Amino acid sequence: MISRKFGREVINYYGGGLLNRFSFLRNDIGFIRRAATAPTTQFIALRDLNPLIADPTRLAFFGHDDVRPLIGADPFGRTDQEKQDTFDSTRPSPLLLFLGLLPNTAKGVDLETTKHGVVNGQPYFALDVTPKGQYAAEAETFLKQATDKGYSVQENVRTMTLHPEAAATLAQARSLIDWNARNLHCAGCGNLNLSVEAGYKRVCPTHDLAGGSTPVQRPDCPTRHGISNVCFPRTDPTMIAAVVSADAKRVLLGRSARWPPKWHSTLAGFLEPGESIEDSVRREVWEEAGVRVGRVTIHSSQPWPYPSSLMIGAIAQALPDGEDITLLDKELESAKWFTFDEVRDALLNGTSALGDPTPEGYTGELCVPPKQAIAHQLLQAVVDGYFDPLPKI
Repeated sequence: MISRKFGREVINYYGGGLLNRFSFLRNDIGFIRRAATAPTTQFIALRDLNPLIADPTRLAFFGHDDVRPLIGADPFGRTDQEKQDTFDSTRPSPLLLFLGLLPNTAKGVDLETTKHGVVNGQPYFALDVTPKGQYAAEAETFLKQATDKGYSVQENVRTMTLHPEAAATLAQARSLIDWNARNLHCAGCGNLNLSVEAGYKRVCPTHDLAGGSTPVQRPDCPTRHGISNVCFPRTDPTMIAAVVSADAKRVLLGRSARWPPKWHSTLAGFLEPGESIEDSVRREVWEEAGVRVGRVTIHSSQPWPYPSSLMIGAIAQALPDGEDITLLDKELESAKWFTFDEVRDALLNGTSALGDPTPEGYTGELCVPPKQAIAHQLLQAVVDGYFDPLPKI
């Protein structure tokens, strides 16, 4: 019934991953230990947030033996409480994340849990192999061995060439590794904190070995009291909207000065506290282009791991007396109304990722993001008749 009324669901690039994250098992240390050392467990590796790849469409996968020099034989050999009790701020470890289990696969294994019986699936983890600190040498050795096997580091991840399932896995890993790297210090007291629950939370320990053998009590911290005792991963909600003219014949697109020639996209901006999605669309479109928007409808969403946004895609319609363009906040170099025909031609022949050249042979005046970007999907929906009555399914 929902599809009949609103149309079929749109699953955007970076979304729709097949891994079951099993978030309620991240603090089950027995389960996590078994998952990390299972014979079919797959590890993906990222250096400076860029993944190791087998080719432009496939991630590189590693077994436990490959990553053992970095993480040890039993990387989850201590409970989170034991890790807090023996916390040593002078001895950081490479960040290792539990991504989830791939269900319904021949490589699935039975994994015993503490309270939920046996679960089956192929475990997936992500490892930050950026050479730094006390494990820099081991990380460099790992990277060299990976290179010798024919793997490489994907330097420009925004080309979005990975297979969609690989892209969804990367989005989860990249955002979490970036969040952990940006939040090494407690927001309450400024001291170094600790990653727990397989990379999805950070806590401020009460004691620190500080390179010695006897724990030293740390000053009291407000994060250890009440309900704010854990630091959770951050996601930044961002609106992105295809704005259609009042007569439904043109689309408003903007251009940043740093973009390639002819390249335009839909308007976007962060939501502010106490602001609805619809209100943020109206505010951002007016601030960036001076155009006043009436009705706003939500189309679809897209995880955007640069570093951790959730793009909330909308389609909106300008008010009849509010279509004049004025660049108020000066974030854009220019903004312009394009006809549906111009947009159709660009969607068909003039798409390119940021940093890539204009498609060879294309002579149109408009270039737009590739189909992997939600901006492309919003524009495609508009020119395909989003405002037309929905057909019966």
